Amino acid sequence: MNKGIGFSRTIMLDWLDVTASLCVQNIEPLTIRQRLAETISGTVTGIDAQRKTIDVLSAIWVKTEKTVPQIRKEALLLFSSSSTPDERFWLHYGMTLACYPIFRKVTAAIGQIGRTEEIFTRKMIKDRISAEYGHLGALDRSVERIIASLTNWGAIAITDEKQNYKILLRHFSSTENLQLWLLASALFAHPSDGIPFGDLVHLPEIYPFKLTVGVDSLRRDGRFEVQRQGGGLDMVKIADTKK
Repeated sequence: MNKGIGFSRTIMLDWLDVTASLCVQNIEPLTIRQRLAETISGTVTGIDAQRKTIDVLSAIWVKTEKTVPQIRKEALLLFSSSSTPDERFWLHYGMTLACYPIFRKVTAAIGQIGRTEEIFTRKMIKDRISAEYGHLGALDRSVERIIASLTNWGAIAITDEKQNYKILLRHFSSTENLQLWLLASALFAHPSDGIPFGDLVHLPEIYPFKLTVGVDSLRRDGRFEVQRQGGGLDMVKIADTKK
């Protein structure tokens, strides 16, 4: 179970931008780590802390070349043509979803709370996650690091009251291409093989994003397989490209 946690450091969007940019340039992994060490050195002190931070950044953008090669390839193409920080945020978020199951669990918990409340605490998230993972020190630290990262990314906001965070629902909008890519990434990260279209576009783990694509867009997209079922239900799966 510990292996499924791993998100052990607070990650800044600027660092993710640098990492993705280096990957776009097809720079080899060891050089990327060296460049990242230079990038974070002014903020992160201590060799161990720097190593762990670089490990997380590399897991999201570098090592995914082997674990989610197609999603990463499309993300790098979209990153190359992105023009705003908000557009790049979609990509960083989706890659993190695909890379870290614990990130999906934490963001899903935040999104679920956001359906009825505007404010949450770290304890609320830890209690929900520990019900599945158990009470682990590594889990508590990862939840704290993910919440701190989401704060930096603009997906949640600190309130005037200590330990309280405001959930920023559907705060980010973008192009159809980015929306479809994020849905593919979220569907890949989800434990279910298929999800009804209405549930897919309202997955709690993608709570920060405003999605406007319709099911016909998914039907035309080769990444998805859409099957019409009884009662007019459209079930969406990741397409089997090996067929």
